Amino acid sequence: MAEGERQSPPDSSEDIPPATQNFIIPKKEIHTVPDMGKWKRSQAIEKLVALLNTLDRWIDETPPVDQPSRFGNKAYRTWYAKLDEEAENLVATVVPTHLAAAVPEVAVYLKESVGNSTRIDYGTGHEAAFAAFLCCLCKIGVLRVDDQIAIVFKVFNRYLEVMRKLQKTYRMEPAGSQGVWGLDDFQFLPFIWGSSQLIDHPCLEPRHFVDEKAVNENHTDYMFLECILFITEMKTGPFAEHSNQLWNISAVPSWSKVNQGLIRMYKAECLEKFPVIQHFKFGSLLPIQPVTSC
Repeated sequence: MAEGERQSPPDSSEDIPPATQNFIIPKKEIHTVPDMGKWKRSQAIEKLVALLNTLDRWIDETPPVDQPSRFGNKAYRTWYAKLDEEAENLVATVVPTHLAAAVPEVAVYLKESVGNSTRIDYGTGHEAAFAAFLCCLCKIGVLRVDDQIAIVFKVFNRYLEVMRKLQKTYRMEPAGSQGVWGLDDFQFLPFIWGSSQLIDHPCLEPRHFVDEKAVNENHTDYMFLECILFITEMKTGPFAEHSNQLWNISAVPSWSKVNQGLIRMYKAECLEKFPVIQHFKFGSLLPIQPVTSC
């Protein structure tokens, strides 16, 4: 057990910090490649869905503007400015009043999770910020371990829907895309969680996700197949050409092997890549300090 930590009685609210905890505004801590050594994996649902529904509604209220450039519609900046202004109020609807001091810190991750308003782009770093947002809510006790299935397949899935709508409406650029050699232009985590959802499926195998009929018939039930459907809607041409990495993955014999490989790939391509993690912000809930040895 870490120094200064005490054993809590069963069923206590041990992961809810005291109201006196000093929360801080998260900031960038990864400034140079050597700083990557600091990066460690750190240790209400309806209200969260309502929050995401609000972001969705704001897209409808902020239509794209006419501009010469096809990509990066500037109306996104208007949409983002509204979120920037309202983020703390939105988070306050999710966080109980006795933890109100956490709101400014947690709100930073929400704002970081929707893309960059200067470049009008979105990528796996923004996706990771939403995972951090959910992690913070777990750490202050708003979300519980018992909520984990709903966190992924209800809240995170709703987040994905809103991000796809942003990407399509404002023609957002992929942030740090590796082209056909990347897994996907925008997302990564839903492929990990989606492949785990399909482990031991009696009928669907990895080879089926490149089958248009199988995807069309099953995408509403499976996160992985929903990701594939979105790719085929956004890209033209043979799947093997525009999504070569996924095409190769479809040859893997089992979903468990796909899942294990994607976890390794995420660690190597996202969590350990300086261009991604340099933008990540650290605070009191997700600190940069190393884990205290037991």
